[in-house]
Amino acid sequence: MKKSKIGTDVVWAGEADYLAFGATQVPVVHSVSFGYKDMDEWYDVATGKKEGHIYGRNTNPTVQAFEEKLRLLEGAEAATSFSTGMAAISNTLATLLFPGDRVVSIKDTYGGTNKIFTEFLPKQKIDVQLCETGNHEEIEKEIAKGCKVVYLETPTNPTVKITDIERMVKAAKKQGAITVIDNTFATPINQNPIEYGVDLVIHSATKFLGGHADALGGIVCGDKKLVEEVFHYREINGATLDPMAAYLLLRSMKTLKLRVERQNENAMKIAQFLKTIDIVEDVFYPGLEEHPGHDIAKKQMSGFGGMLSFSVKGGVDTVRNLLPKLKYANRAANLGAVETIVGPARTTSHVECTPEERAAMGIPEGLIRYSAGIEDVDDLIEDLTQAFQSLPKES
Repeated sequence: MKKSKIGTDVVWAGEADYLAFGATQVPVVHSVSFGYKDMDEWYDVATGKKEGHIYGRNTNPTVQAFEEKLRLLEGAEAATSFSTGMAAISNTLATLLFPGDRVVSIKDTYGGTNKIFTEFLPKQKIDVQLCETGNHEEIEKEIAKGCKVVYLETPTNPTVKITDIERMVKAAKKQGAITVIDNTFATPINQNPIEYGVDLVIHSATKFLGGHADALGGIVCGDKKLVEEVFHYREINGATLDPMAAYLLLRSMKTLKLRVERQNENAMKIAQFLKTIDIVEDVFYPGLEEHPGHDIAKKQMSGFGGMLSFSVKGGVDTVRNLLPKLKYANRAANLGAVETIVGPARTTSHVECTPEERAAMGIPEGLIRYSAGIEDVDDLIEDLTQAFQSLPKES
C-alpha cells in the first residue's frame, strides 16, 4: 500500500493499537497503576520482556499513543515524552553529558536552554562552547576540536535564525558526536531533521503540536538506543507527561497540518506588511528573501513557519504603547496557538536573561515576538495597522 501523506498521518497515525471498546478516539487512561493476576507476566512486563504498563510514572497507554504519533510523523525509531518542553531538553542533555564532556551549540537558543548551557552545565564541569548562530565555519571549527553533543535550534527563538542542518550533522559525524535539534518552531509539517541525519529531535509539544494553549508537554524522538537512555533517565527522575495532557495533544495534532499551513501563510503576509512600516527597524522571518538564512531554510524546510519577530524604534517604550492596542493578539508567554500571540523577548523567551545577556545574543529590548494564529490575515494586518497609527507621534 502506498505510504500516506503527512496530512493523513496527523489524523490517523499511531492510534489504532490504543483504541478500546469500539471507540474512535484514544481514551484517557488515568489509572496510576496497572494490575496483574499472573506474577510471572507482571515480572515480564516490569522487566521489559513483554509489552504492557506497570506504573504511570514509567508508561501510560494514552501517553504512549501520543509518542507513537509523533514518532511516525518525524520518521523516528523511537520517542519518549515529558511534562514540558524544558523537561525534554534538560533530561536529554542530562542523559548525554557527564563531567569532562564538551557540547557545542549556538548563542541564541531559547532562554531556558541558554541558561542550561551558561549556568547549570558549567557547574557540572561540562565544557560548553556557544557559537555565533549562522556562522557555520565557526561551529564546524569548534566541533572539529571534539565534542560529545552538537545541540541546534533552527529556526531559533525568538530571532528565527537558520542553521544548515545537513552541514552541521556532517561535521558532527566526523567527530562521532550526537546531534540534537529543537524542532519546535518548524514542526514536522515544515521540517524533518532526521532526514538529514540528526540523532534526536526535541519538541515543546505545548506550542504548535498542541496549538490550543491548554496542555503542557515535551517529546524527544530519534535513534532507538539514545531514546531508551533518555527514557530511563526520565522514568527515574519523574518528569512524566500527564495522560490528560497527552490526550489533548493527540486531539490537537489531528489539525496540525491545517493549522501550520495557515500560520505559514499568515506569518509571511504579516512579515511583508511589517516591512512597510516606518517605525519597524527590522523584520526577522526566514521566508523573506533578504533574510540571511533564507536559502538554507528554503532547502531544508517545506514551509517557513508561523513565527516571526520584529524590532521597533523607541525600544521598550514603543513596545509598551503598541502591544496593548492590539485587539487580535494575546499578550502572553506562549506561541504556536490558534490565536495570535505577541510579546517582547524580555518577558517571554528570554525573561530569565539580563538585558546584557539578551544584547549579547543579538536580542534588542525593542524586539517583539509574533506568533501568527489562524485568524483571517486581513484582520490581523488591519489590527496591526490601527495599533501603529495610534502610537504617539514622537515614538
